[in-house]
Amino acid sequence: MTTPSAELMLARFPEDSRDQLRAWDASDEYLLKHLAESGQGLDGTVVVVGDRWGALTTALQAHAPVQITDSYLTREATRANLARNGADEASVRLLTTQDAVPERVDVLLVRVPKSLALLEDQLLRLAPSVHEGTVVVGTGMVKEIHTSTLKLFERILGPTRTSLAEKKARLIFCTPNPGVVPSANPWPLSYTLPDGIGPVSGRTVVNEAGVFCAERLDIGTRFFLQHLPYGRGAGRVVDLGCGNGVVGTAAALAQPETEVLFVDESYQAVASAEATYRVNTDDTAGHGKAEFRVDDGLNGVPEDSVDLVLTNPPFHSHQATTDATAWRMFVGARRALRPGGELWVVGNRHLGYHVKLRRLFGNSELVASDAKFVVLKAVKQAQQ
Repeated sequence: MTTPSAELMLARFPEDSRDQLRAWDASDEYLLKHLAESGQGLDGTVVVVGDRWGALTTALQAHAPVQITDSYLTREATRANLARNGADEASVRLLTTQDAVPERVDVLLVRVPKSLALLEDQLLRLAPSVHEGTVVVGTGMVKEIHTSTLKLFERILGPTRTSLAEKKARLIFCTPNPGVVPSANPWPLSYTLPDGIGPVSGRTVVNEAGVFCAERLDIGTRFFLQHLPYGRGAGRVVDLGCGNGVVGTAAALAQPETEVLFVDESYQAVASAEATYRVNTDDTAGHGKAEFRVDDGLNGVPEDSVDLVLTNPPFHSHQATTDATAWRMFVGARRALRPGGELWVVGNRHLGYHVKLRRLFGNSELVASDAKFVVLKAVKQAQQ
């Protein structure tokens, strides 16, 4: 990436030489160009929110920025990109969306997220730290910035306007108004699950902002819950890409001695999963152990240590459609499963996951299907 001050070598995480997707886009370039040309100082505490792969944090590392991200992959990409460009990781401060925000923010740079709810939560949490002199600039591609986005900045922080578009990117300029009194933060949000979905029917689910389908149960998960292998005996189960944890919680309720690992690359998701599990189970009444981990899939899970993996893989990486994440999840599942262990997957019919599963496991069984979704099972063979 070419910036006003340097040429940077950047990569996504995990790095894959076959991946043609860049670790930055025109909105990152536009923001950095504006900061260099505007003459605005980057003094005091500089906070970068929503940096996709650490491009902004790496470019601004000389100003000791504080990065706030919901993504484990972004955090690791930032570390790798800082090292790749000869910068010391100690020159920046890496925070997650579950950490306390800085008490004072003098420059707030916001890469607009896909989720309006996550943006709302982040701005509400940062609002008390923003003061009248804080420089607030948002950035995103034109298709990512809507009237609702601008209204959110204005409602929470103050008067807001946008720039002209450049390379299909746009900037957001917000002037903090100390007189603005934002509403209370509505997140996390809880709701009651519907009937007819197995052990979690009528139960409470808890969602932090930005978690997939935070205000209702998505139809793919609903279909999955109706066909999970309940009552198969105790063992170690993984809710892979756990989201709000409703699938893993269902497994725990169906078989109280089950050990469940909830794992996701989103800090918001893992916090939601833990809250959902806690509100629906009582470990003192015989429920097995639950572990909650933010990670890149099943990295760190010992080989041949898991009996069952349940997953609804994402097929988007920000705005890009890709099966790279699903493939990594399937490869990780095969490694972590014991011989005879099973991977259960729900996905849209058109994604063709059965082809990938046959390549990896040598088998794929159709468990259930409807007009839109399929539930597939793959079994790890003894020689794998």
